Formats: sequence, structure tokens, C-alpha cells
Amino acid sequence: MFFWDTLKFNVIEIVDVLLVSILLFYLYKLVKGTVAINIFAGIVIVYLIFKLTQALQMPMLSGILGGFMNVGMFALIVVFQQEIRKFLLMLGSSNFGRRRRFFKQLRLLKTGNQNETDLKALVEACEHMSKTNTGALIVLERNNNLDFLINPSHRTSIKLNSSIIQSIFFKNSPLHDGAIIVEKNNIKATRIALPVADQANIHQRFGLRHRAALGICEKTDAIALVVSEERGEMSYARDGILIPISNKEELIKHLEKDLN
Repeated sequence: MFFWDTLKFNVIEIVDVLLVSILLFYLYKLVKGTVAINIFAGIVIVYLIFKLTQALQMPMLSGILGGFMNVGMFALIVVFQQEIRKFLLMLGSSNFGRRRRFFKQLRLLKTGNQNETDLKALVEACEHMSKTNTGALIVLERNNNLDFLINPSHRTSIKLNSSIIQSIFFKNSPLHDGAIIVEKNNIKATRIALPVADQANIHQRFGLRHRAALGICEKTDAIALVVSEERGEMSYARDGILIPISNKEELIKHLEKDLN
């Protein structure tokens, strides 16, 4: 009986460490590529030093660090408010299908489902708009439901099609202003106003479309595709990072990686 109690205790410890490791890993993924990554690294270092001073029985230093850690929890809520919002949005997705994709990301549930978005139509539209210097902003919904951005008057239900996308962003179209939101293979909304990124290090050559793409990707797990009206350049936004795209093969590679 004693052996079983000891074994049970050790198994619980292993599970505890495993869960904490998974939590830290996904917290790191949320802040990776943002200014918060440096703060996150600093907190981890301070916590490790705190645990070391406890193990070495250094009461004064461990007391100071312990007090800092306790008070620091309130500061963390302020510093990481965007990341906490993004994490809670991911956990709170009401659609079961989205929840399955979330667990698939955690490698806890593996399925053979293929991406339902018509990537060929999407890439073809972006390539054509790039050649004609047609400005565009396309948001691809993943786990986080983006209905909180949608005004009922802007809601649509249009099957994803290259010609439709190009006609929406045609400069004389009444729908070209703002972003479109794509859910699976359906354009669910047009003329969407997105939150603008508050990053201070965005290059000056990037305009409002690029800042809006970064803004929605900072606050949710969505992917955003941008076509510059001035230069015809394509960009791919994910996790608060803007990636320049030079050709359609590169764009397809990113989409297949993140949507499958």
C-alpha cells in the first residue's frame, strides 16, 4: 500500500510538471514575435532565481523575490492583457468544430480533416490584385470566432471565389473599404473595421491595411492577407508578425501550413 501511494504521488507530480510545461509552451507561442516576449523571459528568469534561493535557504533574497512575484501578478494582467484576451478567446470558442481544431493544435486530438478553404481561389485573387495594384485585406478565421467584429449590415454568405474577391476590392466597388472575413470556404462579412496594431516598430512604409492586419492577429489567432495598393506587394500576417510574400508558391506554403 505504501509503494502504491508513493507511485501515485510520483505520477501526479509528473502530470503536474507536464501540464505546466504545456501551459508555458503555449504562453510562449502567444507572445512570440511581440514586445511581450522579453517581459515573459524576464519573468521566467526571476521565478527560477526565486525557486533557487528557496532551495538554497536564502530567506532575505527569497522573501524579496517572493513579494515581487506576488505583487507582480497584478502587473502581469495589465502587461499581458492582449495575450490573455487571445488565450481566453481560443479557449472560449463556442463552436465545437473550432474546439476540435484547438485540441488538434495541442496534439491531444488528431484527425484527418483537410482544410476546407479554397486556397487556389484565394491565392489566384491575391496574385491578380498584386499585379493590378488593387489594395485588399482578407482575414481568415481559425479557432477564434470573429463575430464580435461584424456589424449585421455587413454580414454576407458568399462562397469563396477568386472573381468575387477581386470584384469586392475593385477600387470603385462600394465594398472595397475595409476587410473581408473568410470562414472555411465562405465570405461571411465585408467592409469590416479591424483593430489597429499598437506596435511602435512597424515600418513607415506600411499603411493602415498592414496595421489592421497586425492588429487582428495580435488579438486573435486569425490569419490576414494584405495586398498593398501603392506597391502591389503581398504580405501575410500571423501572431502579430508581418511576413512579406514574394510569389504565390510562398503564399500557398504558409496557408497550407497554418490552415491544415
